[in-house]
Amino acid sequence: MRTRHSTAARASNGALHTGDTDAAGIEPFDDVSEHDAPNHVDHVDRANGVRGMNGASLASPLASPDNDSHHEPLSPDDPLAPLPFNPYKGNRGVTRAWHAMKNSLAGFRVAIREESAFRQELTLAAILIPCGVLVPVDPVSRVLLLGSVMLVLIVELLNSSVEAAIDRISLERHELSRRAKDLGSAAVMVALGMCVMTWVLIVGPLVVRWVKAWL
Repeated sequence: MRTRHSTAARASNGALHTGDTDAAGIEPFDDVSEHDAPNHVDHVDRANGVRGMNGASLASPLASPDNDSHHEPLSPDDPLAPLPFNPYKGNRGVTRAWHAMKNSLAGFRVAIREESAFRQELTLAAILIPCGVLVPVDPVSRVLLLGSVMLVLIVELLNSSVEAAIDRISLERHELSRRAKDLGSAAVMVALGMCVMTWVLIVGPLVVRWVKAWL
């Protein structure tokens, strides 16, 4: 009895609903919006960033530069991703300069103690730099003489840092490790060649003139 009553009730409600719909003259799925009233669907579509009723393509708020909360997080490999926090980079101003100077002096001490090539080049620089200061040449030539010597030391320090980084990663023999160290040695050789060429072209004529005058 309860099942029949429920079925009859649903049929009665359906009849009433159909009658109300027929009385209004509107089908259940007809568009009830008026021509003069604002289109609610179009308004919702514009808010959701989809194509509206007039067929125009509407911009999505996800594409707005102001709405950054919906953007996907950048991967660590993305160049625009923020760098990870480094606790050793927190110094600013005079404190940063002081720590940088201490680290630089520590680097010089390590290079002198551990790198025989740097010691040899530093000895050569101790001879050539006073000669470059005392030789009677114009200021531009003097800068070239001194700069070529300093360039050798700079490249040697960079080469030593590359070798230390490679040894920190692994001490095993690897083709890429050997290539990196060979490239650093090639850079040092180029710097040495540039230094020799500069001194020969600038100081060489002066030495020849002095030798001829002495003979």
